[in-house]
Amino acid sequence: MSTRVNSIVEVLGFAREPGWLPWAVQYFFLIGLSTAAFFLSLPGLVWRRPAWRGIGRRALLAALVCGLSAPVALLADLHQPGRFMNFYLHPNLGSWMAWGSFFIPLYLFGLALYAWLCLRPTLANIAAEADTPPRMAALYRWLAYGGHDNAGAIRLAALVAALGAALILLYTGMEVMVVRARLLWNTALLPLLFALSAFTGGLGIIALFEGLARQRASAPLLNRWLVYSQWATLLLLGAWFGAGISGISPAAAGMLDAVSGSRGWLQTLAWLLASILVLLWVARYRSHSLLLPAVLALHSAWLLRWIVFMGGQSIPKLGATGYPYVLSMRPDSLVGIIGTAGLCFAIYIVLTSFMRWDDTVKA
Repeated sequence: MSTRVNSIVEVLGFAREPGWLPWAVQYFFLIGLSTAAFFLSLPGLVWRRPAWRGIGRRALLAALVCGLSAPVALLADLHQPGRFMNFYLHPNLGSWMAWGSFFIPLYLFGLALYAWLCLRPTLANIAAEADTPPRMAALYRWLAYGGHDNAGAIRLAALVAALGAALILLYTGMEVMVVRARLLWNTALLPLLFALSAFTGGLGIIALFEGLARQRASAPLLNRWLVYSQWATLLLLGAWFGAGISGISPAAAGMLDAVSGSRGWLQTLAWLLASILVLLWVARYRSHSLLLPAVLALHSAWLLRWIVFMGGQSIPKLGATGYPYVLSMRPDSLVGIIGTAGLCFAIYIVLTSFMRWDDTVKA
C-alpha cells in the first residue's frame, strides 16, 4: 500500500514602487563628489603643497559645482520643498536622515566661506587687470574685500567645512545601512563603500576639470590615487562577499541567497567588476590620460550608488517577486538624471565665466 503526499507551495508577489527614486541616487552621488573634492583641495589650498596647488583650485570648483547641485536633487526627491522644513519644525533626533538636515547647511556654509577666503586674492588680481571693465572691477574688488591671503582664516574655514563634510559622509552611509529590511543595505561596510566611491568620483571630476582647463601635468598624480582607490574598493567588496559566503553577515548571506541564479544580478556584478578593473588598468597604464580615467571614475562611483539604491529596492522584502526598476522619460527618472547633469553644467559655466580656475591668475 502506497501513500501519496501532496505538498502545496504558495508563491506570493506584491507589486511595489521604489521608495527612493533616481533623484536619491543623484543626491548621494553629487554630495559625495562635493565632499571628496573638498578634501582633495586641502593639500593645495590649505597645506600649500606645490604639486597640489593647481589641483586644489579645480577641486574647489568641483566641490562648489556638485555642492550647489546636490540639494536640488534632494529637494526633488522629497517631491516638495516644504517637506524639508519638517526636519526643523519636528526634529527626530533618532533618525540619521533628520541629522542630515543639520549637517548639510553646516557643510555648505563652511564650503562657501572656505571658497571665498581662498579666492579673495584671485578676485583682487582680476580687479587690478587692465582689461577688466570698470564696473566689473568694482564688483571684484568688493567681493575680494581687500584680497588678503589669510592662511589662518582659510584653515579655520576648512576645519568647519571638513567637519560638515565628514558628518555628511557618515550620515549618507548610516541612513541607508540602518534599514534592516533591505538585505543589500544592512552592512557595516556600506558607509565605507560610499565614502571610498565618493573619493573615486571626486578624483574623476577633478580630472575632468583638469582636462577642460588643459592642465595635463596633474594626470600622473590623480591616476596614482585612482589606482589606490580601486584596490581599496576591490578589498571592501571582497570583504562583503567573504562575510556573506562565510555567514558572518546574515544580511550579506541573505542577499547572496536571494540573487543566486539571477542572470540580471550576475550581469550587474560583472559590469561593476569590469568597470573597476578597466579603471584600474587605465589609471595604471595610461597615467598621462585625464578624460578617459575621469569618465570611468565618475561612472564607477555612480554605478555603485545605482546598484545599492535601485538594485537594493528590487530585492523583495516579502514574497517571491522582485521589483526591477526600468528607466522612463519621466521627471523622476531619466529626465531627472539628465536635468541634474544639466544643472551641474550650468553652474560650471557660471563659475568659470566669472572666475578663472586655471593657473593663469596668481592666487
